[in-house]
Amino acid sequence: MMAGLELVSASRCFDGEVRKYCHLSQSTKCKMAFNIFLPDTAISQHERVPVLFFLSGLTCNEDNMMTKGGALPHLSKKRIALVTPDTSPRGVGIEGEDDDWELGTGASFYVDATQNPWKSNYKMYTYVQREIQQLVYDNFSVDSSRVSIFGHSMGGHGALVLSLRNPGHYKSVSAFAPICHPSTSDWGRKQFLAYLGSNEEAWAEYDATELARAYDGPELAILIDQGDSDKFYSSKQLQPSHFIIATESNRRPIKLDARMQPDYDHSYWFIQTFMEEHIYFHAKHLKA
Repeated sequence: MMAGLELVSASRCFDGEVRKYCHLSQSTKCKMAFNIFLPDTAISQHERVPVLFFLSGLTCNEDNMMTKGGALPHLSKKRIALVTPDTSPRGVGIEGEDDDWELGTGASFYVDATQNPWKSNYKMYTYVQREIQQLVYDNFSVDSSRVSIFGHSMGGHGALVLSLRNPGHYKSVSAFAPICHPSTSDWGRKQFLAYLGSNEEAWAEYDATELARAYDGPELAILIDQGDSDKFYSSKQLQPSHFIIATESNRRPIKLDARMQPDYDHSYWFIQTFMEEHIYFHAKHLKA
């Protein structure tokens, strides 16, 4: 037990440890869980290592990335810590929270909800940007000045939003098949209406395309990979082209590398394939 953190499990892996913790969150008013990978240098030598945060997609939890992403050998080699938070509050007693895989449990869209019945617990923007990061900085040997973020699908949306809303906080951001323009997508309009209400102007705070169009901060390095066989890409749920156009129209320094990967879909097989390149992309910026 450390500073309100309860150790659930610890396993040795790739010259480091994967640990699961749970804690009572002030943001979400419920027990939350997260995993952290720490290379040995952060454990035995107390070296303050860079840290990556990964946000998972719809229906996922804190375990998906650790068990299926293929990141750990590359993180170990580069001596980078990884934190994987859950995707939403769980079991908070909201009527219907488990009825729809696109809304409620596992589907927070990383927003701070303003509408009933979600607003008391669904404060995932604050949880990820402030609470869990401070917990990690206070309790583990990581360097709070060398932080990057990435994610998949809904989590890619979250990673882009957090980086664009907090200029200078993250050294780099990347995403696998992110939801890029939720205000104009079925994956976004439904959730934003429920969580944020009918005032669409308020949605722009959580829309990566709108944020990129208005971005006015220091240079931000962004890497996006999208598979052209992704059914959610073909159904226009993701809309990376909108994000590309927004970054091109903004003369502020967003350095975007958006890559289309032939024949890849939306799965973790796709993520595993390009994970090494994403880790090395972040390592370059975290260790610059």
